[in-house]
Amino acid sequence: MGDSVLGSNWFNPDYLFNQGIKFFHDAFNITINPDVISLYHTILMLFALFFLTIISYASIRLFEIRAKERKHLGHEIAEYAHYQTERVKKRVEGDSGSKNERWGKTLGYLFSQHPSDWKLAIIEADSMLESLMDQLGFKGVALGDKLKSADQDKFHSLTSAWEVHTIRNRIAHEGAAFSMSQHEAKRVIAIYEHIFRDFGFI
Repeated sequence: MGDSVLGSNWFNPDYLFNQGIKFFHDAFNITINPDVISLYHTILMLFALFFLTIISYASIRLFEIRAKERKHLGHEIAEYAHYQTERVKKRVEGDSGSKNERWGKTLGYLFSQHPSDWKLAIIEADSMLESLMDQLGFKGVALGDKLKSADQDKFHSLTSAWEVHTIRNRIAHEGAAFSMSQHEAKRVIAIYEHIFRDFGFI
């Protein structure tokens, strides 16, 4: 029994080597078989078509999602713009009903689409400031003189009043050469508004 096992071809290096050569030779012959090569090409083509289909589908879905996002964003922007317009309109209408009708006129200029009107808003607000100074009893020929006659104790917003009045003078003296954004105009008008509300003028 032991001799038969030890004498088996599986323990013969030459036999194992020849079997290995035969195996790889047969495998190589199979791989170069035209039918097998054609099968490989078919399988590879199917895989390529599969992945191209996946990529195409993913690309189409991505474009659809982005289109929906753009549409949604456009809708959101339109709604926000409408909301802002309505809010401004209500504010103007509400302030127009204040006890000082000139304030509504000032805001009308401020929220106009024309840059020249933004300057008119400041000029109108400055004229209102002069009326307030008259009402408070400050003396002077022009608003600048009335501001000079005021003091911080009686007129707490004196520094702010000088700031906005100086801007108004630049508008009057420089005319069209003086450039101003609507954002800056709103900032200036907000200062006037603070002064007016302090004295219950609007």
